[in-house]
Amino acid sequence: MYIGIDVGGTNLKAGLVDGEGHILKAERIPLDFRSPEQFAETLAALAKTVMGEGVQSVGVGLPGAVDGGGVLFTTNIPMKDVPLETLFRRHLDLPLLLGNDADCAAVGEFFCGAGKGTEDFAIVTLGTGVGAGLILNGKLRGGVASSEAGHMVMRQGGEPCNCGRLGCWERYASATGLIQLTKRAMEAHPESALHTCAAQGGVEGRTAFQAAEAGDETALAVCREYVENLACGTASLINILRPEVVAIGGGVAAAPAHLLMEPLREAVGRESFSRHGGRVTRILPAELGNDAGIIGAAFLPRVL
Repeated sequence: MYIGIDVGGTNLKAGLVDGEGHILKAERIPLDFRSPEQFAETLAALAKTVMGEGVQSVGVGLPGAVDGGGVLFTTNIPMKDVPLETLFRRHLDLPLLLGNDADCAAVGEFFCGAGKGTEDFAIVTLGTGVGAGLILNGKLRGGVASSEAGHMVMRQGGEPCNCGRLGCWERYASATGLIQLTKRAMEAHPESALHTCAAQGGVEGRTAFQAAEAGDETALAVCREYVENLACGTASLINILRPEVVAIGGGVAAAPAHLLMEPLREAVGRESFSRHGGRVTRILPAELGNDAGIIGAAFLPRVL
């Protein structure tokens, strides 16, 4: 038995996970961060609510960088250089294993989802930013060296990224980048059905795909440009790592396959060197959805 905790932007989700990746018991509470000490106590209390016999450790996935049992920094709560395992064990005397959230998604998909049966696997998560988790030779390329593939420079001197650099892949392939692309298209084309879709709930990552499904030409052009941006970085990952599978996850990945996954495979096929022979990387949708973080955090002992 394993316990995994997924630290999201607004909630903490914990699960008791068996060896096959089934979540046997789950609990979810709002994220209420006051201090590292209080946060560690909350994690321990949450783990206790799903505790089962035979649990040897607790895994936690969070957005940021980790080193062993310590948090170097996080992006959604104010923690820097925090010995989280030490604080946690004051309340629950079990080892605490930490992982970046994209790394945990990779672990979950590797054992129970799109990467099952592979040795070399990558996941690209499309949300506010672009995350990437890598499993190479069956081991997580994680910890301090966790992949920051979203910050590969895609366009020299391009759009400014939150990291301080210019032209990062994240700037063009994230849901945030897609939203900005959609807004620019709406400004240039007031007649587009994008305005109708956005009126229902504001501009979101799915807005362009919804309008494209209705046959709107402006929206179709936005989707094509976005897929080319996504394909550029995906092909670079494949050319460097040659994984067996790259899974695409995150909210944007829910787009209709004929508008996202199918043209993405075609575009990557043009840009990656796998077309010249050797192992061809498969590009698949991630399978575990919101459960990937819990399962991956729980299974961190298997890959660290």
